[in-house]
Amino acid sequence: MHPITRRPGGALLSALALAFPALITLAPAAQAQEWPTRPIRMLVGFGPGGGTDIIARMVAQPLAEQLGQAVVIENKPGAGGTLAANTVARAAPDGHTVFVMNNGHAVSAAMYKQLPFDAVKDFAPVSTLCAQPLVVAVGKKNTAGDLPAFLSMAKASPGKLNYASVGVGSTQHFAAELLRQISGADIQHIPYKGTPNAVAAVLGGEVDMLVEVASPLLGHIRSGELKALAVTSPTRFGGLPTTPTAIESGVQGFDVTTWYALAFPAGTPAPVVEKMNRALTTVLSSDAVKQQMLSSACLAQASTPQALNQHLVAEINRWDEVRSKAGIAKE
Repeated sequence: MHPITRRPGGALLSALALAFPALITLAPAAQAQEWPTRPIRMLVGFGPGGGTDIIARMVAQPLAEQLGQAVVIENKPGAGGTLAANTVARAAPDGHTVFVMNNGHAVSAAMYKQLPFDAVKDFAPVSTLCAQPLVVAVGKKNTAGDLPAFLSMAKASPGKLNYASVGVGSTQHFAAELLRQISGADIQHIPYKGTPNAVAAVLGGEVDMLVEVASPLLGHIRSGELKALAVTSPTRFGGLPTTPTAIESGVQGFDVTTWYALAFPAGTPAPVVEKMNRALTTVLSSDAVKQQMLSSACLAQASTPQALNQHLVAEINRWDEVRSKAGIAKE
């Protein structure tokens, strides 16, 4: 028999072969451990001082403290937030560019035939930030004392009552359309340019009703200039504890909230997404951040990336159905 021959370095090669898969496994973990290596750009699709910008600034500094790098807010307003969304969708998926997404992102996907990005596939969801109810409100001179009374008035005079919104295809418009569709009340839509104009129209009696996010209405409601008929969240809102939900008022299925979230570009490594999710969960559990958000009528709530993705898809489908039933053509 021939003696067994051993090639030089065979044991070393075998050891390397065994270790190589382990090195591959450790690579993403090491990447997440090192990330972030420079300041993070947080893109907001609206101007300074708006609701999305305010929420972003509430989390930016505490998030920077958690991650050990600055989080820099970059406002990129235009096209209902789609300019900022497109910038993030095309950014390097390295965890250093993040998008402050809101429900308008889902509405845009339902409203436009073609966007320069895929509203779902081009993003890696991280977590929700908070949710804010909308309020069904009327002017102080309106005789309706609650939502059922207002809907009864609308049904008794089809097409005579109207509602204001901040524009065709806005979240407020679609929310009011959903109310119309569920209740069967024939209420006419009058679009305005922005929340201040829509609110002023109801205050002045030009328009009968509006469905608007809570924060710009609270002062008017507390002063008695507006009457809150219902909140659109599934549970009562702490800022208006005596106002019933629309569901309590008999409008089953009318559950609408304005929500905010963070998302990276698609392809961002999972360990980076997970690290950001953990940091954000810590930030949103802080009493200080919770109180700040509550002052803007927003309830802090973190989620898993998977839950955010499911919510986004469900929202797009829901608003697309509302748009279709309302006979609103995609733009």
